[in-house]
Amino acid sequence: MRALLCLFTCLMLALPVHAQEALSPASDRSATGGAQTLEDILARQRGEEIDDSFRRSAVGDPDGAAGMAEQLGTLGGASDPELWRALRYNSADITSSSRGPAATVLVQDGGMRWLQFRDGPLITYGGYLLLGTIALLALFLLIRGRVRIDGEKTGRTIERFKSVERFGHWLLAGSFILLGITGLISLMGRKFLIPVFGHESFAFVATWSKWVHNNVSWAFMIALVMIFVMWVIHNLPDRTDLNWLAKGGGIFTKGHPPAKKFNAGQKLIFWSVILLGTSISVSGLALLFPFEINLFAATFAKLNSLGISGALGLGELPTVLAPHEEMQLSQLWHAIVSFVLMAIILAHIYIGSVGMEGAFDAMGSGEVEEQWAREHHSLWVEEVKAREGNAPQGATPAE
Repeated sequence: MRALLCLFTCLMLALPVHAQEALSPASDRSATGGAQTLEDILARQRGEEIDDSFRRSAVGDPDGAAGMAEQLGTLGGASDPELWRALRYNSADITSSSRGPAATVLVQDGGMRWLQFRDGPLITYGGYLLLGTIALLALFLLIRGRVRIDGEKTGRTIERFKSVERFGHWLLAGSFILLGITGLISLMGRKFLIPVFGHESFAFVATWSKWVHNNVSWAFMIALVMIFVMWVIHNLPDRTDLNWLAKGGGIFTKGHPPAKKFNAGQKLIFWSVILLGTSISVSGLALLFPFEINLFAATFAKLNSLGISGALGLGELPTVLAPHEEMQLSQLWHAIVSFVLMAIILAHIYIGSVGMEGAFDAMGSGEVEEQWAREHHSLWVEEVKAREGNAPQGATPAE
């Protein structure tokens, strides 16, 4: 999990939209008494990173405070800009009646960067990914057509999945579809739904979407554990996978390479669901329990210590993050990984429905046509027949 978190964090931070130019050279601030200069302001407007350490410490000096009767006495030696600067950089002495790690954070400097990335590149490229996946699948169907059963149907069926396996699959599939729809409503609704349906209608939909998303997530996590326990033994890589991949699984040609209960393509889907689903679940838990699960400060420290951040040209990543920054990064992570998994699942839905004849029966009734099984999972059929003593006791006439 930590390795996956590191990998995706590196990819996210290395996006061109996030890239910044090299640190701008230090400005001569002698003419401004140590305050920011015009060059500092212009550099920030160009999106360049500047050294703002001179501003972080410019928060006033209580020892130099004027007397109470004098003009600045009531401010304790700090001007209004210095007071707000102390609030911005979380160095002000704040007392709050509320309790919690975020209670004394009044100004969070990274909020605008999070909002701009969320409403800009995240929605844009995430939307392109989903629409592009759908377009490619439609184009593939037009060019390749449906994968048909090549041989003559036998009229006999073989049990492919038991009831408990199908329950786990549909619990995972149904919950993920609900989570995907409600997640997209929460992420994109303000930008796309409010202009169409209005604020009041969207408020009603968004409220219920949030409730569904938060509660259905538990079903998703339970189902994720179920399918892992039931199918992990069948999804371990073996030599047959190399042959299957080399021949493209027979998707592009006639004939299908031998495969066990799960072929290499299905194994890739399985591990994508397990790894990405686990990552989504962990970041989702961080969002369900605000400020309780901090994922990124420790991850950034690990990236720095391994030299990965430096190798990617990111420099030293921050290892001290405000509570809100942890939440913002968790939300971005949650959405990015979800977009990737949704694209993968779209391909899975395609091949399990309109893309391949007989595939849906495996999770529909649990029984598949014997000829289909022999063409797509010949090694598994041999194992089943061997267990049955080559007697068709488990086979029943197809309806």
